[in-house]
Amino acid sequence: MGSSRSQVADECGSPGTGPTPPVRHSLWQGQGPVVAVVAVGGALGATARYGASLLWPTRPGTFPWTTLVVNGVGCAIIGVFLVLISEVWTAHRLVRPFFGTGVLGGFTTFSTYAVDATRLVQDGRIATACAYLAGTLVVAMAAVWAAVAATRRALGAYGVGPGGKAAAR
Repeated sequence: MGSSRSQVADECGSPGTGPTPPVRHSLWQGQGPVVAVVAVGGALGATARYGASLLWPTRPGTFPWTTLVVNGVGCAIIGVFLVLISEVWTAHRLVRPFFGTGVLGGFTTFSTYAVDATRLVQDGRIATACAYLAGTLVVAMAAVWAAVAATRRALGAYGVGPGGKAAAR
């Protein structure tokens, strides 16, 4: 029986020292940088969307072409972007949240899509609202699919395969 100290005391630390305080991480570790780049990217994307609405305004009661085009273009860009960062090159951990979530999330505007549809319904343009609701989803999905396919084809034509390496010929 050698020692007068118990095994529990050895496991819990020295007597009289108390519990160890939790380790505090800097704001720039963990999710802080992700939140920051999403916010900056979102501001840029929303500004670009606002610019599109100024260049191509939609009159009340008419088909919201601007929102449809912005959403289609944004979805096509995300298709290209995802192929590039997942199949061609390794991106920094903040690129996807900045550009994909922030810029393109701020640029595409599915909240405006819902408001536009609601306004069409309120104006009594039910058929137009239904066409707009369905058409936007079709355009968005087709844009992503076509952009992914076109990007892969273009990269293959340049001899770039998955991982950004030249494809074997």
